[in-house]
Amino acid sequence: MSTFVSHIVADLSQKALPAHASASNDAQLQTQNAPSQVKETLRGIFVKLDQSHSPESLLECVDALQTLEHHEELLSAQAVDDEEQTLRRAVLGRLALGLYAQALTTFLDEASEAEMDLEWWSDLGRSRRYAAYYLLQTLPLRITNVSKIVLSTLRSHNIPLHLSAIKPSSLRRLFPSNGALHPNPLILALFPHLHHQPYNIALTTARVARVCSTVATLPVELTREECKFKRKELERIRDERAEVLGVLTGLRDRLTSALEEGTNEGALAELAQFTAFLQGIVDGEDVASTEGEEVTVGRVVESLSVLANCTLPSHTSLHSAELKSGQLRRPSRLTLLWPRLVFLPPLALYAIRTAYASRASLEELAKEAVETLKSFWEGWILEPLRGIVKTVRAGHDDGVIVTKESVRADLDSLERMTIALAQEKLHYDQPELAALSRQVQTGDLTAVMQIYEEDIKSPLKSALAGTLLRSLFIQVQKAKVDINQALSGIDKLLKSQELTFAFVGVAPALAIVYGIAGYLRTLWSGGRGRGRYGGKVKRSSVWLTIRRIERLLVAQPDSHHHHRAHVPASGSISATAVSPLTSGLLLLSVTHLRKYAETSLPPNSRLREGFLDDVADLEDPALGRADKLRVVERMWRSWGEPLGWTRVAA
Repeated sequence: MSTFVSHIVADLSQKALPAHASASNDAQLQTQNAPSQVKETLRGIFVKLDQSHSPESLLECVDALQTLEHHEELLSAQAVDDEEQTLRRAVLGRLALGLYAQALTTFLDEASEAEMDLEWWSDLGRSRRYAAYYLLQTLPLRITNVSKIVLSTLRSHNIPLHLSAIKPSSLRRLFPSNGALHPNPLILALFPHLHHQPYNIALTTARVARVCSTVATLPVELTREECKFKRKELERIRDERAEVLGVLTGLRDRLTSALEEGTNEGALAELAQFTAFLQGIVDGEDVASTEGEEVTVGRVVESLSVLANCTLPSHTSLHSAELKSGQLRRPSRLTLLWPRLVFLPPLALYAIRTAYASRASLEELAKEAVETLKSFWEGWILEPLRGIVKTVRAGHDDGVIVTKESVRADLDSLERMTIALAQEKLHYDQPELAALSRQVQTGDLTAVMQIYEEDIKSPLKSALAGTLLRSLFIQVQKAKVDINQALSGIDKLLKSQELTFAFVGVAPALAIVYGIAGYLRTLWSGGRGRGRYGGKVKRSSVWLTIRRIERLLVAQPDSHHHHRAHVPASGSISATAVSPLTSGLLLLSVTHLRKYAETSLPPNSRLREGFLDDVADLEDPALGRADKLRVVERMWRSWGEPLGWTRVAA
């Protein structure tokens, strides 16, 4: 039993006992000294129904109750007391509830299976490459069908089997074509869907001639048409089952009223009416009302027995036969895998032999790759990171362009040259020399410039016998000191940004490592449907499901199956109510959401509990279309960002 069906019938199981059967009365039933055999049998059936909800248990309990009623009729038993009537009513209520849950499960499983298969066929027919590969996968089956047709035709014409009989000319005479709109039996054996769509071959031929100007792609086009045909057939089956599922969901109120009926006679009549409606819904037939007719326990038991032993099993068999006759299910795994099983071993053997023949070059290539990775790891990642750590821990004061000692030596040399010139030319005493030393340290060479100004008044004399050259050399030394001080400032600037330059140097290598690691993590965790909240594939599927639910509620699809259009629980559908077909399709999508939440969201988390609460609101048949649209809006608003629907949709 699915989670949705369990959720639907969870509260109804508590109503299987009538309201007037209080706890004290039940305790009195179990403490009687000499209970009758009938009551013991009824209690055993009730306990078995309470412990197991499998179809096998339901069949056994229905058969046991039917045998008991038949035995009571043969013995012409006297009128039963209230206790026995209460037990019978409880057993009948549990049986009706179990069969109702079984019917819900049956139609839900059939509709879900049809929907999964039609999505598979839809994906297959959407791509020419996939269709061509599917044609290759099913080619042995198609050839087998053609062989059977040829052999049976040869036997029917009493033609012996030899090579001349299967030549193209012989086959054309044996299977004449009646025109492009009526393909011959061989084409029908290759593409069975042409039995139902005889005109598609002509239309496909015209399209291929117009687009491709060749008939080489005709088999692929016919295969795509086959996928589309099967998808449409599965859509029809899904809609039929979904509509019945919606009608069954609306039948829940009738079962609730039957279980809550105050009197045993009224409850028996309600159960008989419910069983008749359930039988008609499963059979796809309108059922006349049983009101006013005499209702007995034996009649209700007989209806339940027919429903459990005939109606539901025959419906399941007919559904399987319909899928099998139309070849609507996916092919077997062996059919889908045989090309790989046939072609992969030779290709793998060829690849191994080629690799072994080129083992020397491959070994050298592998060594170079390992060496390259090792050099990249050590030279571009580890060494820069060690430099960063060393910079952070030590922070040495060594200059990058010039050193402090070099600047200091040049400045001291300038000071000595200036003081020596001042002693010889200006005859400074010690206080004046100390003041001049301080001026030189600050870059003030006024005394030297005064001597230079006097010397250039007579440059030749000063150059030969004076101090012009000495003052010029002092100015050259001053320029060198200024340059070194400027370089020292640049050096300090570079030193302050040393950590930044270190990170800039290692950033490209780290970006490469981060990108490769992220790609590998995506392949491992998210590329195959796993990862956070089920991975991108599952989250995309849930996004599509939510969109489908909103589309169903906004534009309700029309039902084309008039024999299932009756709603037995109530009258006409109001403008705010949800039609049976929409309700059934909605339940299919909601079942997918519940399965996703139970398997992919974190257990015992607020995210999962809140998501399941919204799913339960969508499953509630009491909510109308407008209310469910508000629930969908709340889900978009609440779960769109946490589940990444805005990103997976892009």
